[in-house]
Amino acid sequence: MCNKAFRRRSARIGTKREIVNVPGKAASLMLCLLAAFGSAQAADPTSLYVEDLTWTELRDLVAAGKTTVILPIGGTEQNGPHMAVGKHNVRVKLLAGKIAESLGDALVAPVLAYVPEGGLDPPTGHMRFPGTITIPKDAFDKTIEYAARSFKLHGFRDIVFLGDHGSYQNDEVAIASRLNREWEATPVRVHALTEYYRESESGFAELLERRGYPASEVGKHAGLADTSLMMALDPSLVRADRLKPGEGVNGDPSRSNAALGRLGVDLIVAKAVASLREAILAPRPGSK
Repeated sequence: MCNKAFRRRSARIGTKREIVNVPGKAASLMLCLLAAFGSAQAADPTSLYVEDLTWTELRDLVAAGKTTVILPIGGTEQNGPHMAVGKHNVRVKLLAGKIAESLGDALVAPVLAYVPEGGLDPPTGHMRFPGTITIPKDAFDKTIEYAARSFKLHGFRDIVFLGDHGSYQNDEVAIASRLNREWEATPVRVHALTEYYRESESGFAELLERRGYPASEVGKHAGLADTSLMMALDPSLVRADRLKPGEGVNGDPSRSNAALGRLGVDLIVAKAVASLREAILAPRPGSK
């Protein structure tokens, strides 16, 4: 249809009718370009993200050997006046994608954005700030447990809990250990990748301190380290005109920049991939 429209427009060149129809020709061209672009962007069966795939595409990828699935676990909480509440969710999704790409046989499940963040009455921890969302510990535990059970049902052999927040690291380990005991006679294993969180918290902080940044500036929450990581991954979540200490901030984000953040990204991905490869290759109870 687009080609016919172009030919009809071209046949009118040099006529008054052509002059009148120039806007129509431009509109037709634009519509055809948009249609072509939309068709090209409609699907990406090569995506590493489960939510981008159809069930048949996912089935075929698992059958072809992509039998590791990473469950990115984030959290929705305040991150100071300068950084959006979705920090953990965006960060863990993007880092999970980089880890999956490095592994070569892994896919990334949808992010779990709701996690235990503190009490409601009275509000504790980050719950004192608007935008923070909490759930009970038992609800969180059941969610990651049944996500793992779902992955096992659909053919995944290595199920990875990738937690970006400190409040549930022990829960990940406990659920993984319990499922591994239950599934001991099967080839399926659950991995609580606590190395990922250690590197994003202490490993990256130590790297920055070796470069001369004081621990008081690096901080533990929304400071130099936290903010620089976000600037490297998705700067749209950072308000560059508000980079200063403030309520809800531990550390000083004033000197945050994407170059520092990329150092952290490389460190976290490399350490996480190495730790996960070691865990996947380790002998499994009951295996010969």
